[in-house]
Amino acid sequence: FPLTVLGAIFGKRNATPFEAPCRTSKVPRQIPTAPWFRRPALQMLIAGFLPFSSIYIELYFIFASIWGHKVYTLFGILFLAFVLLLVVTCFITIALIYFQLAIEDHHWWWRSILYGGATGIFVYGYSFFYYFERSAMSGVLQASFYFGYMWVVAYCFCLILGTVGFFSAYAFVRAIYSALKLD
Repeated sequence: FPLTVLGAIFGKRNATPFEAPCRTSKVPRQIPTAPWFRRPALQMLIAGFLPFSSIYIELYFIFASIWGHKVYTLFGILFLAFVLLLVVTCFITIALIYFQLAIEDHHWWWRSILYGGATGIFVYGYSFFYYFERSAMSGVLQASFYFGYMWVVAYCFCLILGTVGFFSAYAFVRAIYSALKLD
């Protein structure tokens, strides 16, 4: 609670008005209908699967060290996998936002968060696979403890990678629209 109050005070004192990188119209344009393969749900699956595939192997070792009482010693590899996860999330989010802007759909703000955070859904799905196929856990108490904590971890993945996706897409959109020459 105190950090929330301090963050609100800091945000209120340091807030600056939003300045668009180019001239905007007051009347929003009508967004054309997108084909089936450009729907947000399918693009979220793509945006979540590709970064997840970059950390899939390391996730097994992390789960084994946390839930299986194994010792994890490859912290340098873990750091490289994390950096790779951030880079892939940035590039996938930027690519999907570019495809969205190319069909004149300007509602990219929340989708960039969802595209980046979709990896958390795959992490939670992998936790089910790990629980039923790889671990020796059983019982209601262990299952509720495990899935509760894994939900929190997957939610943190969604928040972290959604933030990374949003800020990378924001920088990309500002860069391409600041290069526009409108007369």
